[in-house]
Amino acid sequence: MLRAGEAPMESWPDRIADEAALEEVMSRPDPALAADLAAVPGDILVLGAGGKMGPTLCRLARRADPARRIIAVARWSEPGLRERMESWGIECHAAELTDRAALAALPDAPNLVFMAARKFGASGAPEQTWAMNVLLPAMVAERWAASRIAFFSSGNVLPLVPVLSGGADEGTAPAPVGEYAASVLGRERVFQHAGGTRGTASFGVRLNYAIDLRYGVLHDVATKVMAGQPVPLAMGHANVIWQGDANAWTLRALRHADASCPILNITGPETVSIRWLAERFAERLDRPVQFAGEERPDALLSNAARAFATFGYPRVPLARMIDWVADWVVRGGRALGRPTKFEVRDGRF
Repeated sequence: MLRAGEAPMESWPDRIADEAALEEVMSRPDPALAADLAAVPGDILVLGAGGKMGPTLCRLARRADPARRIIAVARWSEPGLRERMESWGIECHAAELTDRAALAALPDAPNLVFMAARKFGASGAPEQTWAMNVLLPAMVAERWAASRIAFFSSGNVLPLVPVLSGGADEGTAPAPVGEYAASVLGRERVFQHAGGTRGTASFGVRLNYAIDLRYGVLHDVATKVMAGQPVPLAMGHANVIWQGDANAWTLRALRHADASCPILNITGPETVSIRWLAERFAERLDRPVQFAGEERPDALLSNAARAFATFGYPRVPLARMIDWVADWVVRGGRALGRPTKFEVRDGRF
């Protein structure tokens, strides 16, 4: 018998054969998602849907409620992505989101997921980073002032905390380091301002770090072990969550959006040792492991207890993710070429 707060065991594959199977697994809905979406009827508009998480978020929403109109907006720079998403029953629009006229021409929708952001290269072109991470959210909050908005933030807005602290929670004062983190805090403040001045209902998702087999902290560590490269230990601990879980919680956040702009840390329950993680991959990949540097007493860590109280625990556990990533890497599965740079401590991405 399940105890209060426990989720039923789910049947996950031992391995994920290819990208089609990966996208299918990442977009499997559960009854909790279907129930929360039923409480927020109407179209769902996803801005910035062409990134790492957007395609499977859109497909997840579509599978959770096949009769609902899911509208994806992106530049569509990846060949074949738009066509693949349209084959899933998703309506796709092309737009340059920083163009006010383009925003005005997009459909109205009672539900909006805002995913557009700029992280890498932020230090080299700070004006572009601030335009994408602050100016654009301000325009979106004005254009869809009457909608429910779930938007992505980042754990990078929080300070490094002692490894044994359990992570920074939502009561921890933000202390962003670097242009990227500061601009993401600006995004939060813009949506909070929209709630206070126009009553716009929003919900912020402070995510770190989402795990796909083609990118993420686990992939970064596994590929270094596989290649015989040293694993950096300067940021010796991290939090991770399966991308499918992060996407599901983001969609479920629409139900909890209100003018007070609640913001929750979204990540897994473990404080994961990078050294321990590299050693687990070394076992699975049958490779020796090398390290660079030493662990510090603090790290970028988030406490997601409030998210667990709201959404339950992640459906895919850490050990299963490690097994999947190891199998993917040893078979030479495709990588997106987008390292997380989890080891960065100075905020320069």
